[in-house]
Amino acid sequence: NLPSSDVFSNLRSVFWGESSRICVSHTPVSRLSFPRRSIECKESRIGKLPIQVPENVTITLESQELKVRGPLGELSRVYPSEVKLERQEDGTIRVKKATETRRANQMHGLYRTLTDNMLVGVSKGFEKRLQLVGVGYRGTVEGNDLVLSLGFSHPVRMKIPDNLKVKVEENTRIIISGYDKCDIGLFAASIRRWRPPEPYKGKGVRYANEVVRLKEGKAGKKK
Repeated sequence: NLPSSDVFSNLRSVFWGESSRICVSHTPVSRLSFPRRSIECKESRIGKLPIQVPENVTITLESQELKVRGPLGELSRVYPSEVKLERQEDGTIRVKKATETRRANQMHGLYRTLTDNMLVGVSKGFEKRLQLVGVGYRGTVEGNDLVLSLGFSHPVRMKIPDNLKVKVEENTRIIISGYDKCDIGLFAASIRRWRPPEPYKGKGVRYANEVVRLKEGKAGKKK
């Protein structure tokens, strides 16, 4: 049996490399450094496109806020710090990234599209169409309310926002128009939410260009 001092020395030689003549360096964890990879954000194909300002639209740019006024109405938007607006000498507007970060790259194309929608909205306007499909499904406009019969025990009454216009054709086609594309989409989605198209017969409220995939059902499987 080896003395206790010899055992300790043998263990120390195994762990610290004395027997194999390996030099072990002691480096504090705080001094370790790892190479940082720089994130290269490519410029958005949509965000780098210039925005044409219509002749009948007046724009006001103050710091991070943009105000546009046209024959149909007035809109304003405050932009985040990741993007900035610049008015060019030829009259166009460009949305640029203020910083080279991933979030700025995500915001670039988004706010370019939102800016273009503002200019088109106050000059030409937007519209969205809905279709009522189903026996007894119909809609009417009564004053400032849209009244829908969707198979419930009571009619659905929805208040029309002040900046939107709603028209019903042939009791089944709903046309929503206005100058704010976001408000048009929200109101159309709220109408569709009352009775989304069911997957067997397609009954419900659908967008005019929506394709509803129908299921076969139990009767079709027996055949």
